[in-house]
Amino acid sequence: MWIYEKKLIYPVGDIRPNPRMAKLIAMLLGGANGELTASLTYLNQRYCMPCPAVAAVLTDIGTEELSHVELLSVIMKKLLADASTESLREAGMDGWVADHNCCPFPQDQEGYKWTAAYIGTTGDPIADITNNMAAEQKARAGYEGVLRFCDDPQVIAPLQFLRQREIVHYQRFGEALNVLNEYMERYQVCPVTRK
Repeated sequence: MWIYEKKLIYPVGDIRPNPRMAKLIAMLLGGANGELTASLTYLNQRYCMPCPAVAAVLTDIGTEELSHVELLSVIMKKLLADASTESLREAGMDGWVADHNCCPFPQDQEGYKWTAAYIGTTGDPIADITNNMAAEQKARAGYEGVLRFCDDPQVIAPLQFLRQREIVHYQRFGEALNVLNEYMERYQVCPVTRK
């Protein structure tokens, strides 16, 4: 089980209201390639992972992704708090605030609500870990895209931190894929039947 330390994975300072940036953060939080998708994908995959060492990696990274959800949620709330009605309208976030106030909600920047269909679980260990590597690269690209439009150092720093963590996760999944291949060969595990 986990021990939850009640602090953010990266400190967040004073963030000025910016509904336009909040809309972009929504993509990182609740979009198809967002942190909620990553967390639930990895935590789901661990149940069918035949290699205990790789199941542990899935648990570690899936849990860390939940901390990314938490960090992005705090940033998003601060970006929406105290925003003027006019700036909310200009950013297309007036409907969001009318529906959710300043609370984060799992949907993307265009308003598409998060769906379990985003979870990339096949039950095939090799396919799943390979998918996870691609997912981490998509997340990295998402952070880089959002950073292009950010001018607030208080938002840039945590987003850069999260971008770097996606690179580390990609590397860890690459290592896990090597361990998994060795495990499956050693124990002659068939990816489909688990025999």
